[in-house]
Amino acid sequence: MTARFGPVERLAVLSDVHANVPALEAVLAEPDVAAADLVVFCGDLTWGPEPARTADLVRALGPRAVFVRGNADRAVVELAAGTRPAATPREAWMLGLHPAPVVEFLAGFHFTVVVDVTGLGAVRCCHGSPRADTELVTPATPAARLAALSADVPERILVGGHTHLQFDRRAGDLRSVNPGSVGLPYHDSTPGTAYWALLGPDVALRRTRYDVAAAIAATVAAGDPKADVITGLLTAPPSVAELTADAERLEFSD
Repeated sequence: MTARFGPVERLAVLSDVHANVPALEAVLAEPDVAAADLVVFCGDLTWGPEPARTADLVRALGPRAVFVRGNADRAVVELAAGTRPAATPREAWMLGLHPAPVVEFLAGFHFTVVVDVTGLGAVRCCHGSPRADTELVTPATPAARLAALSADVPERILVGGHTHLQFDRRAGDLRSVNPGSVGLPYHDSTPGTAYWALLGPDVALRRTRYDVAAAIAATVAAGDPKADVITGLLTAPPSVAELTADAERLEFSD
């Protein structure tokens, strides 16, 4: 059964933090996030250099925080349970960064939630889509696929992450929103920008500046086997056009 929350006046939505603590701290310090009635995290929270610290920061929000499971959160739980063998050195490294209490925390995340937001009505929050945490939804997703992925849910406002692209799009009677990524965004803006959204009474797409050099230093200090790749994504990510084209070609990706 899908968990429901609200009604609330203001809902802050943060997604794809990827354990980027400098970016997360900057967004949590935003007055509109601090004052929001509810903060929904749309998945891929701890897959990055500082999982335990990330978990501590979001749990400090108390009952205001609601957590949706991303494919990376699911991967940590599966790796810890032994139902998913580590396919790469980075997966084994990532599991080693997650102490048992953090794994237990991730295991309690919702697949999807519905929040009643004043001025908008019922909003369904997921990671990829309401049918799969690996589905890639972009500003160019065909209306037919949007209709198919939302066919089994009554809500006409869908908020999801996974593609790390910020957008607010209407397609027929459906409004598809991605708050963007806090910790590892794909964008055409300046490095050191975190993305999120504020809902109620409408949808406001937001950006927050943070210390990207500190995020890179944390990645290197943690011993990430792909620190060079992450550094590149933080400083020169794929363009929105490039990422959109690739995601639409794949449709689903873990």
